[in-house]
Amino acid sequence: MSDHADTLLERFLDALWLEQGASDNTLAAYRHDLAAFAARLAERGDSLLHADPQALPDWLDARRAAGYQLRSNARLLSSLRRFYRWALVEGLIEADPLTEVRLPPVRPSLPRTLDEDEVERLLEAPDTDTPLGLRDRAMLEVLYAGGLRVSELVGLTPDAVNLRQGVVRVRGKGDKERLVPLGEEAIAWLERYLRAGRGALMRDITRPPLFPGRSDGFMTRQTFWHRIKVHARAAAIDKPLSPHTLRHAFATHLLNHGANLRVVQLLLGHSDLSTTQIYTHVAQARLETLHADHHPRG
Repeated sequence: MSDHADTLLERFLDALWLEQGASDNTLAAYRHDLAAFAARLAERGDSLLHADPQALPDWLDARRAAGYQLRSNARLLSSLRRFYRWALVEGLIEADPLTEVRLPPVRPSLPRTLDEDEVERLLEAPDTDTPLGLRDRAMLEVLYAGGLRVSELVGLTPDAVNLRQGVVRVRGKGDKERLVPLGEEAIAWLERYLRAGRGALMRDITRPPLFPGRSDGFMTRQTFWHRIKVHARAAAIDKPLSPHTLRHAFATHLLNHGANLRVVQLLLGHSDLSTTQIYTHVAQARLETLHADHHPRG
């Protein structure tokens, strides 16, 4: 990528961060997509601000032939559209070269989740007679009770938790804060962990992590993901899991028990309701029960 393209890309990413507080992961994804397109354009003798309108359709066709999925191409197109909208506003281009580019609609992938019995087995898997097991049990309980992202969980500090009010203050995407209720079980395990677990795991309890990793530092997402897999094996759960498995289960089970979709949206920290709506498919069992119980011909 040329120096000019690199400078242009940095300007765009700075604007994205300043205006919307985009996360590091989001910025990295934009950087990757735009740098790849800039390199593709350079092969044709074009640049980001002087792109042949046919360049992207040709590249998308080549990617499809190479085995890239529709979802991957849709994300790429979304990144590029965002860049060219910014370039138009900045007066860097007179017309968007992607105006006529279209892709077939992408069907949302359904999140993998666990049923309530499997969640109970996973929560009960850690050996709570040990400080490490207490820590893991408290983390799993808070993750499931609050529907937190793993990155939000491992970044918690003791002052983010108000046990008297039963809430935790979470800093989510875009550096946005939200208060999340925890429920009695999670609060009870947190209290037990703080009383008998955290001090035993830390040389210096004044350090900020609520759930410490090595050397009293914040645990990494990868480390916690490893711990989830260890406990899943102990609980004889052989479903494919993801780091967000308990977050998905949280949303699924709330909806199955009649929670309002907008309430679930607020608890998950989704800025757009459409992001939350993917979970409505998992409430099918509840809908069928309601129909059977209340429809005159149920």
